[in-house]
Amino acid sequence: MPTIKEIAKRLNISISTVSRALHDHHSIGLRTKTAVKKLAAELNYEPNQTAIFFKQRKTFTLGVILPNLREEFFSAAINAIDNVALNNNYIVLTGQSHDDLNREKSLVESMKKHRVDGILASISKNTTSFDHFEQLKNFDIPVVFFDRVPDMPDVHSVSCNLYHSSVEAVDFLVKQGHKRIGYIQGPPTLSIRNERLNGYHDALAKHNIKPDNALIVSTDLSTEGNTNALDKLLALKKRPTAVLLFNDYVALDVIHHARQRKLTVNKDICFVSYANIPFMHYLDFPPIASVEQFPMEQAARAAELLFKLLDPGAREALPPYENIVLKSELIIH
Repeated sequence: MPTIKEIAKRLNISISTVSRALHDHHSIGLRTKTAVKKLAAELNYEPNQTAIFFKQRKTFTLGVILPNLREEFFSAAINAIDNVALNNNYIVLTGQSHDDLNREKSLVESMKKHRVDGILASISKNTTSFDHFEQLKNFDIPVVFFDRVPDMPDVHSVSCNLYHSSVEAVDFLVKQGHKRIGYIQGPPTLSIRNERLNGYHDALAKHNIKPDNALIVSTDLSTEGNTNALDKLLALKKRPTAVLLFNDYVALDVIHHARQRKLTVNKDICFVSYANIPFMHYLDFPPIASVEQFPMEQAARAAELLFKLLDPGAREALPPYENIVLKSELIIH
């Protein structure tokens, strides 16, 4: 590959002059700039990125760690991150944890070794300790969490408020005439489950509906876990007539299983879920409502916050830890 040294030798000028000319430095005359750039083009010269990274102490790379790109929520999120990164002349290195803590730790270590400038992360359902993220502070690698965020005060995060939309979901079901409302919640390790559960409880109290713990069951988000959760609710003497579901992917399994159990969906039993994934609208029996969590906006805001943290000037204007909370919205289908 041709180098700056070769260009300098052919034009009989210094290496520093070539470097300045290629960067349009004001101290270099137009004639010299033109000659340098013309020869550089003829030689197919490409800047030595390693040297640039070493000088600027940046790799212009962001690391992104997500649970699973098969989920449309996270596919939409990565699209938004790519757009923000491109606008800032950055590239994105993406890894999937597949909801495995050890894999998540390996991704963090790998991204640290690749010298990413910052990391955006949505934690796995099994993440209960965050030492692997905390250690990044020692290497001056900022982290911004989004959607699935740690239940910790000293992190930067962007998330959706799911409490109020959970209240709205129960309000909606009560207006539809439902009194026995079940709830299939996510794994206990996911702190985001609490907002939904708290909203569910408070909404029942608001309508003077006595809580029944038997109506609350958990799933590990696997197909088997989702169908088993529904079976537990259907085994009750007093079955629920409506069920709040952790997300649309749980809804897909649950609706399919309900039909296998010969139930008429949206008649014998109704469902409300979270995420509002677009393809759910094409189902013959979709949930009657879903909570929109705005994945693209969450991810874009998280990426914008990360770039502020990477800019020393902008970082000074930020609070010690920035927690951005967006408002979710109940969408009636």
